[in-house]
Amino acid sequence: MKKTTESDSNYNALEQMSTADLLTNINREDKTVALSVEEQIPQIEQLINAIVPKMKKGGRLFYLGAGTSGRLGIVDASECPPTFGVDHGLVVGLMAGGDKAMRKAVEFAEDNTELGWNDLSEHNINTNDVVIGIAASGTTPYVIGALKKCQAESITTGCVVCNGDSPVSKVSDYPIEVIVGPEFVTGSTRMKSGTAQKLVLNMISTAVMIQLGKVKGNKMVDMQLSNNKLVDRGTKMIMNEIGVDYETANALLQQFGSVRNAVDNYNG
Repeated sequence: MKKTTESDSNYNALEQMSTADLLTNINREDKTVALSVEEQIPQIEQLINAIVPKMKKGGRLFYLGAGTSGRLGIVDASECPPTFGVDHGLVVGLMAGGDKAMRKAVEFAEDNTELGWNDLSEHNINTNDVVIGIAASGTTPYVIGALKKCQAESITTGCVVCNGDSPVSKVSDYPIEVIVGPEFVTGSTRMKSGTAQKLVLNMISTAVMIQLGKVKGNKMVDMQLSNNKLVDRGTKMIMNEIGVDYETANALLQQFGSVRNAVDNYNG
C-alpha cells in the first residue's frame, strides 16, 4: 500500500524560508483540503444515513483513534453535549492510551491490536452502536483490531482515513478516504490530514444531531447554558422566536433551562 501521507513535501529547504513564505505555503496547501473533503461527500452521506437510524433506536456513536486522530475524535465527541444538549455517553471518543494520551503520547499503545476492542467493551458496545475509526495513515493496529472485531460482532463500522485502499478501510462498512496528498512537513499528518479529519467529523456530528432534532431553524436550541455568553445568546434566540423583550426572555430561559423549553412553554 502506497501512503500518500508519507510522500515527500511539495516544498524543500523549509528552514530557509521566511516567515511570510512559510505561512503562505502552508495556507496554499490548506486551501486544498476542503476540496478533497468535497470529493467524499457521497461516502460521508452514506455513513450518516447509517448512523441516524441506529441512534434513533437508542444507539451511540463511537470515535476510535490514536495520536492526533484520537484527539480529534475526543474533541468532537466532547463538544456534542454543550452544543446540542445530549448526554455525554451518546457520542464517545476513545484513543489509544486512554485520556492521559490526550496530553502526552503513550508509547506503542497504538500498536496493540487488542486494546481498541477492550476499550469499546468497557462501554458495553453492541449492535445498536456505530464505531468510526479515525486514522490518517489507515494502518493503525489499535483501530484495525477494533473495527475487525466490530464487524465480527455485527456492529456497524466506518472510518476517516487519508490514504487510499488502506487496511482500516477494508474493515469499515462505510469508509471515507480523504486523500489530501503530501504534508507541508513530510509525514506531519496533524496538518492537512488532521484538518480534513476535523472537517469530516464536524460534518458527521452536526448532520446527525440536526437529523435527531437537536437544531431548530439554524439555532442550537438545546445548548447547555454553561457561561454568560451562551445565556445571552439563548435569551436573544427566545426574543426573536416569540417576540418578547430581553428581560422576559431571560426570565423564561432561567425558568425552563433551555431555549427549546422556554419557547415551547411560553403562554403569552
